[in-house]
Amino acid sequence: MNLKEKLKNKITTTGSWLTFNDPAVAEVMAKAGFDWLTIDLEHSCINIKQAEELIRTIDLCGVTPLVRLTSNNADLTKRVLDAGAKGIIVPMVKSLSDAKNAINAAYYPPKGNRSFGLSRAQSYGTKFEEYLKVSYEETVVILQIEHIDALNELEDILSLDNIDAYIIGPYDLSGSMGIPGQFDDEGYLKTIEEIKSIGQRVGKPGGIHIVEPDLEAYNKASEEYSFIAYSVDFRMLDISSRSATQKRD
Repeated sequence: MNLKEKLKNKITTTGSWLTFNDPAVAEVMAKAGFDWLTIDLEHSCINIKQAEELIRTIDLCGVTPLVRLTSNNADLTKRVLDAGAKGIIVPMVKSLSDAKNAINAAYYPPKGNRSFGLSRAQSYGTKFEEYLKVSYEETVVILQIEHIDALNELEDILSLDNIDAYIIGPYDLSGSMGIPGQFDDEGYLKTIEEIKSIGQRVGKPGGIHIVEPDLEAYNKASEEYSFIAYSVDFRMLDISSRSATQKRD
């Protein structure tokens, strides 16, 4: 069952975030058992060629490669999908128009307006027709709900057929509320519950990014969401390293 089908059936999946451009890091994390891995182009120094190498590595390990875009940009969307990404995570979606733009960029006509071309995803031209069919059936579009303004049209946004899921971006969401990083704030927690409630009402699976590697937080999130991003490569490296040095001290 591919990721799109799992999301549709509300089957919980867990992934993580990649910011290092080394394929070895991607391989280690892919073989650790994650369902999907997201290559972060928004907050990293990874370029498009490096992204292709990471996509290839993740894909060959049998894990679903996703890309978090730099922005809601159609040109970047077609490039990462042509490189073989199975879907996109679109940052800072604040309106119905933003959501429709993401769909149009991700799908070929008639579902969208993605440009046709030949690259790795189409097996360099040898499997164009096969990829065309698969792209309609398996491409994943996930919206990041990470600004308070998104709540103004959130029900309409999440009701769109070709949006597969949403994921809450805790830092930007709290920042847009004037309380950056204050995840225990009553207003922030209320907003999270409102987002989750709207998602449940329209039947759209949701997720959240647990930035710090915290298994207790992960277990709690698993009871509430079905698309969970667990930490990020550099935070796991940092926490693991510090746990050793702090014990030594």
